[in-house]
Amino acid sequence: MTIILEEILQKKFGFNTFKPGQKEVIEQLLNKQDTLAVLPTGTGKSLCYQLVGQLVEGTVLIVSPLLSLMEDQVIQLQKKGEASVIALNSSLSFFEKQYVLNHLSEYKFILISPETLMQKEVRTKIAALKIALFVVDEAHCVSQWGVDFRPEYTQLAKIQAECHYPLTLALTATATPSVKNEIISQVFAHRKTISEVIFSVNRPNIGLIVNQTTEKNDVLLAYLLQLRNKGIIYCATRKSSEKINRLINEETNLKSAFYHGGLTANERSLLQQQFVSNQIDVLCATNAFGMGIDKPDVRFVIHYDCPDSLENYVQEIGRAGRDGQSSVAILLYQKGDEFIHYYFQSESRLDRELLNELAGYQSEKQGNSLPALNEIQQKWLQGYLENDYTIEELEQRLLRKEKERQQQLSIMLNYIKEEKCRRAFIQHYFSEEIKKKSQENCCDQCGLSFDNYKGQIVQSPEENEISEHWEDILIRLFKE
Repeated sequence: MTIILEEILQKKFGFNTFKPGQKEVIEQLLNKQDTLAVLPTGTGKSLCYQLVGQLVEGTVLIVSPLLSLMEDQVIQLQKKGEASVIALNSSLSFFEKQYVLNHLSEYKFILISPETLMQKEVRTKIAALKIALFVVDEAHCVSQWGVDFRPEYTQLAKIQAECHYPLTLALTATATPSVKNEIISQVFAHRKTISEVIFSVNRPNIGLIVNQTTEKNDVLLAYLLQLRNKGIIYCATRKSSEKINRLINEETNLKSAFYHGGLTANERSLLQQQFVSNQIDVLCATNAFGMGIDKPDVRFVIHYDCPDSLENYVQEIGRAGRDGQSSVAILLYQKGDEFIHYYFQSESRLDRELLNELAGYQSEKQGNSLPALNEIQQKWLQGYLENDYTIEELEQRLLRKEKERQQQLSIMLNYIKEEKCRRAFIQHYFSEEIKKKSQENCCDQCGLSFDNYKGQIVQSPEENEISEHWEDILIRLFKE
């Protein structure tokens, strides 16, 4: 088995050795074991199903959360010589979608969004296929984006039943025990046993820094002009990502752009390609960007705004240093940054209050007036009318998720205020065994020096003057 796998790895993918966890996952799947795989960002999780797909007869169906992620996976497979791959999602025109559905059995790899997967016509076509492997990519989204954002993630068991319960793989980079249990209950609901391949979330090549400051813009510019490498700046809102992009363009010579869900699919795709091909130095983005991004040399990830959870934070900083080289994650925090997330949570409470009005709605024939509903509320109503749950059950699910989000934000703030090792804090949160082992570039609480991450490039005299100016600011800020 080992020799065969190594030969296929070399022949089809051009690698001599497997990264940690890949081989273990592949062997479990080839032994017909349903598998939950938690492998750190940058370890090539997609190769697990790509290689297995070369050895099994039938279709590999991959449920994927983002259009950009699906497009990236299609490109990766095509580069490896796999022509029978398609992304089935909302980016296709009506006629393109009809063509794909009429020729669905001709594709070896089908990447699909959960929303598209739940469409009746699509479900009928999928159910007629021989599904060799059912993959839930970025499986933490089952918990993160479930009932209160993308409820289609809670319906995966229905699709698996319609496909006669195919061999299933759930992939993610992060999963606390509670998230892992939720993935198992949603994705492996009808399995008596599953195989678990769990590796540490720790990425030792990423240094961890938290900078609590009242001068975030100055600090951000200081970091950028010292790092002088390719990186991502994460912002909590679209407005914030555009504001920071303007600041960088006005105050530096860096090539910067903003990325968020308000852009068209074509605009987002172009920006992703430009960033990967080094036409953009810094991308100011919301969490709509980065999942599965195939750029190994991102040297830094800066969070301009407070993340809403440690899970999301670990996912996002994991986009740095995928090549294993030294990289840095910097979180800028100003007192009150968390209020934007309290605002989002208040919107969730308003959504729950609306359920009382929905409870009185039985059918259009009764003549009850239905309040104006947004897209997610319409999905809730549809689930209610299809008897997936009662209004009371839905309200309890939303309340439980609301409390989870409050707890997650509280833990994120504890991380920011942590006075001991930040890496140990993260590992403890994910219930990992913490090995007492010294690490040179651990975190700011363990003596990490920012000097290790300054860009090693040749600068003009004028740029040197600017760098020295910002270096003085950095020294002053770290002394405060």
